[in-house]
Amino acid sequence: MQDHIRPPRIAIVAGEASGDLLGSHLIRAIKARCPNAEFYGIAGPKMIFAGARSLFPMEKLSVNGYVEVLRHLPEILGIRRKLKRAILQDLPDLFIGIDAPDFNLGLEIDLKARGIPTVHYVSPSIWAWRGGRIKKIARAVSHMLVVFPFEEAIYRNAGIPVTYVGHPLADMLPEQPDRQAVRERLNLPLATPIIALLPGSRVGELQQHAQLFVETAQLVQAHHPEVRFVVPLISRETREIFTRALHACDHPPPIQIMIGHADYAMTAADLVLVASGTATLEAALLKRPMVITYRVPKFTAYLMRRQAYLPWVGLPNILANRDVVPELVQENATAPQLAEALINLLTDKNKRAEIEIEFARQHRALKQNTAEKMADAVLPFLGRKCS
Repeated sequence: MQDHIRPPRIAIVAGEASGDLLGSHLIRAIKARCPNAEFYGIAGPKMIFAGARSLFPMEKLSVNGYVEVLRHLPEILGIRRKLKRAILQDLPDLFIGIDAPDFNLGLEIDLKARGIPTVHYVSPSIWAWRGGRIKKIARAVSHMLVVFPFEEAIYRNAGIPVTYVGHPLADMLPEQPDRQAVRERLNLPLATPIIALLPGSRVGELQQHAQLFVETAQLVQAHHPEVRFVVPLISRETREIFTRALHACDHPPPIQIMIGHADYAMTAADLVLVASGTATLEAALLKRPMVITYRVPKFTAYLMRRQAYLPWVGLPNILANRDVVPELVQENATAPQLAEALINLLTDKNKRAEIEIEFARQHRALKQNTAEKMADAVLPFLGRKCS
């Protein structure tokens, strides 16, 4: 009879590149303890490589900002309806939503109401804005997996089952990155100051940031002609947008465009100019002093500010609960101000050393053997089906 038992099936959804990375780590953690587990849903290339089957392209969900979401809303809602129908027909043992709360929480409410357990991995930023979502989360989530230590108490106090698992990047990235080895691997000069530019992974982010980052690099180089720049871009569309911005310059700065490998670019760099998001955490774990920036359409910024609780957008500052690195967002995100902040860090060795000490502390706090903790939290939902 054992041969006829269906393998454990897990429906899973990630909505962007950072979720794809987290999802691939989660899939491998579960498969290490439950090799016959099957995964399907919406997945990116890393999750697919780890063993997930994607029913819809993940890129369809990679939309940021209220205006942009409204423009794509009919298509996104159509995908969610079709996915929900497929999941309810299959009745998997578990659904896992990875971040993407605006897509996943509504889906989780419907699935949980139909008896499918739901795990949500990565808390929505209710501690930063839209705190009222905690009631919706309680209806949606059977178990929450959080990646930051201060989040656990928020869910416990709300009566939502929760496990702090740490952040997988803290396990994956070395505590002492070898900058010299990475520079040699990338064919970059060992003694030259290098600034990594990370304008984002989404097309919308590049549309907001490409020209800004190029103009900032121009201004930095005008003051420090020896500085070189690297920019890792993960898709053909984002590379095209950045290349157009670079070619539009009268005197383009020396920017080396890389295909992916943001971790190499940041490790090799002395400083990082980064669009707010998971990349700020990765830069911190790589002990890289940074300047954080971000632009969204004006209406989106207006709505977000009305619901915000914290004075920071960058994860390194939020984790420290203080100003560790400069943040210049929206109307303050101008090339002159960004260039000034980068030049100040470039010339202040003591400040860079202070930042690196704080980032080492954050790394230790987030390093929790995340794979084991995730598997421990998820496997009880699969019962005795694992082989």
